[in-house]
Amino acid sequence: MTKFVRRLQRIGSSILVSLPKEWVDANKLDKSSQVELETGQDNISISANKETRPTKELVISYPLPKEENIVADITGGYLLGYDIIEITSDSIIPGEDREKIRNSMRRLVGMEIIEEDASHINMQFLLDSTTLNPQKILKRMSSIAIGMYDDATNGLIADDKSNLQTLSKRDEEVNRQYFLLVRLIRSTLVDKRLANAFNLENIDVLDYRVAANLLENTGDSIVELSDFIYNSSLSKDQYKKIHDVVKNFNQLAEKSIDAFTKPDRLLAIEAISLHKKFEDQLSKLRTSLGTKKEIPIDFLDMVFMFERIAQSWADVADLVQPIYNK
Repeated sequence: MTKFVRRLQRIGSSILVSLPKEWVDANKLDKSSQVELETGQDNISISANKETRPTKELVISYPLPKEENIVADITGGYLLGYDIIEITSDSIIPGEDREKIRNSMRRLVGMEIIEEDASHINMQFLLDSTTLNPQKILKRMSSIAIGMYDDATNGLIADDKSNLQTLSKRDEEVNRQYFLLVRLIRSTLVDKRLANAFNLENIDVLDYRVAANLLENTGDSIVELSDFIYNSSLSKDQYKKIHDVVKNFNQLAEKSIDAFTKPDRLLAIEAISLHKKFEDQLSKLRTSLGTKKEIPIDFLDMVFMFERIAQSWADVADLVQPIYNK
């Protein structure tokens, strides 16, 4: 092992040190190369970053077989972590399919068309995955869904229920964040560089996949609930009875996500306890109206929808690992 001595230099607010030319040349590095730094209490080691993942490219030949779907193929390539998706054809790609491809881009965060002509479309993922944050993406999914839940709940007592018809558009953003998170999760399983950047073990990665799926389904359930409220013929009194029970929900949802992303088992236990109280309140609401034969079916269906939505966030809290005595 050869030792070198270097003097630190200040440029602006940064402290810089030059690397030995012999080491740079031996590792075939240049000014755009990345190196890995590992620090200790009184030492630092620098190594050539040999683990940089090569660009993954997918080529889709057009026209597709009859059983294939161009949007599904692009979405599948995105979720599998392909950086470049290229569609090539020996003939002109019809305008109808081009529009489908453009629409599919709106669902895929970071994916953009960078080249296009009559028989060729080239898409590329333009984000650096190491700068993304799975915790923030999951929290964003939850935040959007909580906002949708609040509007659906307020729709129970609002005279103007037209806002309920807009929730499906906001659910599209939940889906966009879901696709991005699934792409990130799948890439992390095969890319040690990402796993290190996110500080996630394999079991954590799998838990994120489950949590993301729960929240994606929750967005769909809230849209279903909002449509049900919009078209329901329950009385104002019945709407108000449900609203009074389900309006104070945010604390349960927020604690569930905070517990998962920290992770914090004690916080998860608090969220699970809040969910139990929420369930008990809905159960009392049902029994307070008499027998099942006396309760409108729409009322029971709506209460069940609220139960299903709350269960999703409680299931996220359940993913937080229990504390065991060593």
